[in-house]
Amino acid sequence: MTRRPPVRRRRRSGPTRRRGNPGSEGLILLGLVGLVAVSLIAALLNWLAAHPWVVALLLLAAAGAGGLWLWRRQEAARWEQVRAQGLRYAVEHLDSLHHNDFEFAVRDLMHRDGCSDAQKVGGRGDNGADVKATDPYGRRWVIQCKHRRAGWHGAAVGTPDLQVLNGTGRQIHGGDVLVMLTNGRFSRPALDFAKSQHLHLVDRHLLAQWAGGSHPLWELLRAIPPPRKPNRLS
Repeated sequence: MTRRPPVRRRRRSGPTRRRGNPGSEGLILLGLVGLVAVSLIAALLNWLAAHPWVVALLLLAAAGAGGLWLWRRQEAARWEQVRAQGLRYAVEHLDSLHHNDFEFAVRDLMHRDGCSDAQKVGGRGDNGADVKATDPYGRRWVIQCKHRRAGWHGAAVGTPDLQVLNGTGRQIHGGDVLVMLTNGRFSRPALDFAKSQHLHLVDRHLLAQWAGGSHPLWELLRAIPPPRKPNRLS
């Protein structure tokens, strides 16, 4: 018997399935979104071109809002200046402050007197300076603050504290006027050392006069260095 050749089965023809490319689909979607956005912007521009009064109204509203913001900022600055010029502290109030707040109060008083750059710098590693400021005459002030809870009855500020200020005030901070300020008192050796080194001392009595009055500190101290430049406030 003759063998029949094996019958080969034909594969069914049909559409082949291709896996989609997520990247290309994302690009197509992004393109569609961009096309819609461009169409909306073009339609808006065309509408604004047909209604120019809307553009003018928006510009007027923006100008009005900008002017109002600028006016409010100027008013706030003016009232801040008025408040600073009228700043007063009773020395008893200064006694009750934390030493950190005491330094801020001294900074505010220097700002009241016209030192626009007055800043509190006291803290760890302050190198003997708690407040620094430039007065209207161009002189650089370096102030070290010593707060005493007991006021005049607290421990007197001694020579070691003044030695620190004397060693860093000019060399490191570039000070023209070096001030040791306290709501308490100074020891006799400290008074002698300050005089010999041209340091300025502000004790409780002078602090009360300065903080509770209207005269700047340089009008209350003696032997202040001459101005570096004319008074900016005159």
